[in-house]
Amino acid sequence: MDFTPSEEQSAARGLAARIFGDLSTHERLAAAGTGTDAELWKELCAAGLPAAVEDIGLLGLVLLLEEQGRTTAQVPFAVTCVYGLLAVAEHGTPEQCERLLPGLRDGTAVATGAFPARGRVHHAEDGALYGAVPWVPWLRDATHVLVADTDLALWMVEASAPGAEARAAGVTVEPVETTAPWSTGRLVLDGVRGERLGNGPEAYAAVLATARTAFAGLQAGVCAGSLARAVHHTVTREQFGRPLSTNQGVLLRAAEAHMDTEAIRVTAYEAAWRHDERRACAAQALTAAWWASEAGKRVVHAGQHLHGGTGADLDHPVHRHFLWGRQLDAYLGCGSEVLEELGLLLADSAQGDGA
Repeated sequence: MDFTPSEEQSAARGLAARIFGDLSTHERLAAAGTGTDAELWKELCAAGLPAAVEDIGLLGLVLLLEEQGRTTAQVPFAVTCVYGLLAVAEHGTPEQCERLLPGLRDGTAVATGAFPARGRVHHAEDGALYGAVPWVPWLRDATHVLVADTDLALWMVEASAPGAEARAAGVTVEPVETTAPWSTGRLVLDGVRGERLGNGPEAYAAVLATARTAFAGLQAGVCAGSLARAVHHTVTREQFGRPLSTNQGVLLRAAEAHMDTEAIRVTAYEAAWRHDERRACAAQALTAAWWASEAGKRVVHAGQHLHGGTGADLDHPVHRHFLWGRQLDAYLGCGSEVLEELGLLLADSAQGDGA
């Protein structure tokens, strides 16, 4: 396997790093509050970064999401690419691709997904969808929501902004505040009709693996950003006449955080590479999700802890990394839950090989 980025992937990552670095500043994030930075989203789409994902693949998307995570930029980049662009491109019909992809490429359409499925949405005999999902990331920005029913069939549902129009269309979006400012909402479907995407459970499993890999890449960036801030703080802050970074305990804590961050990154790269090479990647995606969940929360805790009393300031930039890291931990599934699913998958695989 070779994780070396292609020329196109490197160019896209460099462009993303510049845009996120220039526009996703602490001051702009503080001004955005819990909402999305619309100007940043327009800049990303004008630069063609969402559209580029179709060409640079999932590994390229992971590289871009690392750059988003470093700055905790509040834009619906991951969800639009995973549940919109890649899902439609890989599982949609030619007609669906022609109709849906242009808006997702230029940012006039924003997609998200009610993933993973928890058996809350039912496809009734009348062909309509009924049910509720407690929270969906970036739902308040979404024009389309990818929903899985109890049979794991995928449905693309048109969404509207919160309010009477959404309720009249059979879709209710209720704002929900979570740990991280992801413009989250509660999704209620009451007789809405979606359009089928893909071939049922196989398409659902593929999209879920893609989502786990992409969000693991986002977590790698969040952790890298947290660690970079901690390193800067401990190198520049002095105690008893010398930098904090010269203390052995600080060095060890930072080194452990670095190794955890690298483990998240390399497992996400492997899962993404296998996806792009059309190889089985379900186990690798779960492995990446486990590292992102378990190691991710260790890293963001360490980043905040290494700031000492400064880390207790809720307005400090490092606290934003802490909130994102814990939210990604919750979104990917707690470590024990992901590990159980991985164990069952490996056990089933071993039985199949034995048979």
